[in-house]
Amino acid sequence: MPIDADIIEPSVDPNTRKLAVRNVVGENDAGTRTEISVRDYPPVITDEPSSLGGTNSAPSPIETLLAALVGCEGVIIRGVASAINFEYSKVEFKAESQIDLRGPKGVPGVRPYFETVTVDVILHTEETPERIEKLKKNVEFRCPIVNLLRAADVELTVNWTKKSAT
Repeated sequence: MPIDADIIEPSVDPNTRKLAVRNVVGENDAGTRTEISVRDYPPVITDEPSSLGGTNSAPSPIETLLAALVGCEGVIIRGVASAINFEYSKVEFKAESQIDLRGPKGVPGVRPYFETVTVDVILHTEETPERIEKLKKNVEFRCPIVNLLRAADVELTVNWTKKSAT
């Protein structure tokens, strides 16, 4: 039974557990730079900016999580759009976060992760505002990273804007 009238039915049997396993392997040579292998792809590299003691050779892990958030939203938008026959030509994203750097430095009582995350989703479509709202509700209901951030009590704001598809 859907939680809300706008939430579409699942695309799998809701009574059959279907686990997906993801594996990554990483190596760090006692610095801030880490090389991570994912499947058969070239390594994903993370580092820290020079201002935080890194070599500034790659995105930070926090920036990588923001990249994963917008990538995940893109995948889920495509899946939901397909399920509801929603037409769009492109999506643009902008994500910004705030983190109190005292947290990762060990200050008690200061969380070592995001305080806020804001995502701007610019959807190129001619669909109606009602259809965009239905897409948005379903994407935010299904997106693993959106829900992970919400479960961590991160103040998450996702702003959706319509832009003409032409």
